[in-house]
Formats: sequence, structure tokens, C-alpha cells
Amino acid sequence: MMRRDRLFLAATLTAIFSADLYFILLPKLRSVGQRSGHFCPCGPDSNLTLPRHGGLATPQLSNWTSSPALEIATAEPADGGSKLGRLFAHPLYNIQPPTLGPEERLLQVEQLMEYYRRKVSRWERHMKAYSEAAAVSNITVTEHEVTFDPDASWVKFHLGINRFALYSREDPAIPQLLKEMQSMTVVSADYTQDEKALKGACDCTQVVKPSGHHLKLALKMQNFAKAMFKPMRQQRDEETPEDLFYFVDFQRHNAEIAAFHLDRILDFRRVPPVAGRLVNVTGEVLQVTHNEDLRAVFFNSPANNTCFFAKCLYVCKTEYAVCGSPDLLEGSLSAYLPGLSIAPRISIPNPWIRSYTFTGREEWEVNPFFCDTIKQLYPYNSGNRLLNIIDMSIFDFLISNMDRHHYEIFTKFGDEGFLLHLDNARGFGKHSQDEMSILAPLSQCCMIKRSTLVRLQLLARPEYRLSDVMRESLEGDPLRPILTEPHLLALDRRLQKVLGVVQSCVRRLGEAEVITRDFVKSTARPQAATEKKKVR
Repeated sequence: MMRRDRLFLAATLTAIFSADLYFILLPKLRSVGQRSGHFCPCGPDSNLTLPRHGGLATPQLSNWTSSPALEIATAEPADGGSKLGRLFAHPLYNIQPPTLGPEERLLQVEQLMEYYRRKVSRWERHMKAYSEAAAVSNITVTEHEVTFDPDASWVKFHLGINRFALYSREDPAIPQLLKEMQSMTVVSADYTQDEKALKGACDCTQVVKPSGHHLKLALKMQNFAKAMFKPMRQQRDEETPEDLFYFVDFQRHNAEIAAFHLDRILDFRRVPPVAGRLVNVTGEVLQVTHNEDLRAVFFNSPANNTCFFAKCLYVCKTEYAVCGSPDLLEGSLSAYLPGLSIAPRISIPNPWIRSYTFTGREEWEVNPFFCDTIKQLYPYNSGNRLLNIIDMSIFDFLISNMDRHHYEIFTKFGDEGFLLHLDNARGFGKHSQDEMSILAPLSQCCMIKRSTLVRLQLLARPEYRLSDVMRESLEGDPLRPILTEPHLLALDRRLQKVLGVVQSCVRRLGEAEVITRDFVKSTARPQAATEKKKVR
């Protein structure tokens, strides 16, 4: 009797287990296998699962994770070709924004022309008074005639700023402006406004020093353009020392240049145009400045090189100076945005701001649920602001910038305006280290724009490899090479880590919770790279 009961019990358990395996476990295993087959952005063969159209991915980004895997027709041409050209010819880089009305544009033509006519008139009166005073004091000043051209590339750049980006993808004024900044005649040099605000008074007890000590200058050009000059402080092959805190790191001119190119490749277009240039610090700074404080910080080194340093007291020493060779000094020139009086901007603390002390830690560094709180707060509880913060964190992670304490927006565009990615000179300090905490907004919020994700996936493919298109893009700068090879290869490594974080979020929460649809509008018939080239 006991044996019969045991056999019956064993048969019952076997039947239950078989049913559980067939009806529950096997379906789950199948669904996991299907899901992983559709979303694997962590390798070079990751799928851009977008709808098929003429052999190319269309920008019609609907149901991309459930569509059949895409085979992008981007075979390597026999002559090698231009990966950057093919990238910008891809439909994902030809998505048309909504039609821009007056409210979507930062400035109107008549408004800007009147503003600059007043500025030119004021400049001419100032120069006349200064020249008379200089003659009385026997001060030699190099004078240049300044002309305002309404068709200048920098004016077109200002007029092209809109609700969605600083410039359009096909704006011919941007490459023209980059070219002109490399050779435009400098007619005036001065301290930047933030350094002037310091008036040389610096609290040396502060751990974080005011931004004025970074030796950035405002240069005015003969056609009335204005650019910020950041001189070279560190050799390209030098890494930031391990024991140096991020908030006292050097500002690197080549990081500013590279950040502009990366921002354009990511299709954010939130960094003003930046170009490298060799500046004659004697002829293009000392001899044209009207600021006696700036004149006073110039000196000749024992090697007979012309040097200068910041006026802030705690760095008012020759060991903090930068020197020409003997007069030429390389640096970055960043195009100025329109003045605050005509295009007001506000600076807002980054919710993921770091602790600018030696020992302190911010809440987001100790609370993994910090984003849940942020999502309840204005302006992050609606609209694109939080998604734009996440875009910015991805950008900063790729360039290894830990110093994003604030961000700026144009007040005209309100809460739906894009974030400006300014001051990127503390990027590209370490190629051998990936600071994952920079990605905290992405990893904690587990949200990303669909348009951002598919472009990142595209740049992970061999045909459009991020390091390759960056290398090609930077070749156009006169100070090339801008980045060393280890920094370029670090971009590929970091891109994989960004995609890995997204993949982890999707596995945990599902695609619907993680991937957010932003505005997209299909362009006309997609063109192959060769067709695009003919059009141009």
C-alpha cells in the first residue's frame, strides 16, 4: 500500500512539473530570447530596428524595437570614402523640425540690426575718446577700422538660433564662421564679463575659485564679431593627475574645440561654434587692448617669450602664466552668443551638481532614488527639461566633464527651450578613466529620448564609428590633431557604456517606460551619400 502511494505521489509531482515547464517556464524563456534579439546596443552589430525604406532607416521612429532588424546599406566604398559625410547624409540627420515661426526664432532681423547699429555707434565714440586720451598719455595703440556687415557669418549664426538648436544642420554660415574665426583681424582684447565682475578680489580661502582665473579673454574682430579666447594650458598627451580634484583642473582649449565637434556629431547643436587659432599675444592682445589691468599682467620670460597671467590675486604669479613662442600662442576661439540685453539667458543649478568641497557629498551621490524626487519638482515634472538634462549627462560622460554645475537656457523659449552646453574646457582630461557617476541622471531616471538613442546606436556601428567620424571632423581644424588617439578610442568605449546603461534600464522597466518619443518628422525621400554629395 505504501509503495502504491509513493508511486502515485511521484507521478503527480512529475505531471505538475511537466505542466509548469511547458506552460510557464518555456514561454518566459522564449520571450527573453526574442527581447534580447531585438535590443542589443552593446556591440558593433547592434540593431537599429527602424522601419525599412529604400535600404536606409527612415526617421519615422515608431515601434522601432518590434520592427524587423535593419540592414543599413552602408558598405565601405572602395576608396574609403567619408564616414562623416555618410553620417550627415543618413536620414536620422535629415529630420525636419517643425516650421519655424517668429516665436520659434530667438531674434528678428530688424531687431538685431538696430541693436548692432547702436553698438557700433557706441564703439566708435568710445574709440575716439580712447585715442585722444592715449595720445595725451603717450600710449601707443594699434587702431583698426571696424565695419559692421549685416551679411557676416556671425550675424547669420545669431539669426539662425531657434527653439530647437543653436543652428540648423545645413546652415552654411557655420562652416564659414569657423573658417573666418581662424583669420579674422583682432581689433580689441579685454577680460570677459565674469572676470571683470571679480575686480581682482578673490577669496583665497575658497576651495572653488571664480571662473576668472582661467585666463579667458574676449576678442573683438574687425567685422564686429566677438569670440572668447582660451589659451593652451596643457599638452595634448598629458592626462589630469589622479590626485587633482575636478574643480581645480586646468581648462583645455582643445577640449572646447573637440566638444563642439562632438556636439554636432551627436546632432544636439547646443555648443556655439569653436575653432582653434594661433594668436599673436603681442600684436593681437597686448597692442590692441584698452584695459590697463590687462596690459599690466604682460611680461617677458627669461626665454624672451611674451607671457601674461590672470589679474586675480591668488594666481597673480608668473608660474601661473601662459606664454607665446615667442609671441604665438595656440588656443580656442568660441563664438559669442547674442548679448544678454537682446537675448536674455538664465543660469540654473544642475540638479546633479557635485559637491565642490574636499569631503562633502550631494544627495544624488548617496540616494539612488534621487530622480524620483526630481520628477516631482518644477520644471522637471513635465516637458523635455529632464530629458535634456539626460542628453547633457551623456554628452558630458563622453567628454569626461565632471564640472557641469549649472546650465543655461534662453528665457524667450521658456521651459521647452534647449539647454546650452557651454564651458566644456574641463573635458578630455583623462582617457584612461570613465567616470560613471556623470551618467547618474540616465542611470537613476532610466529615461532617454528616442532620437538620442537611435543616433547613439548608429554611432556604435563600424560604418559610422564615433571615433572615426570625430577624427575626420577634427581634421578640419588648423590646430590638428586636436585629440590624441587614446582620447578618440575612449569615445567608443564610453559610448558602449552609455548603451549598456540604457539596456539595463530596458531590461528592468521595459521599453515603454525608458524610451521617450520626442518630436520627429520624416524628410522627403532618403538619399544615399553619393546623391547627397551631388546635391551639395
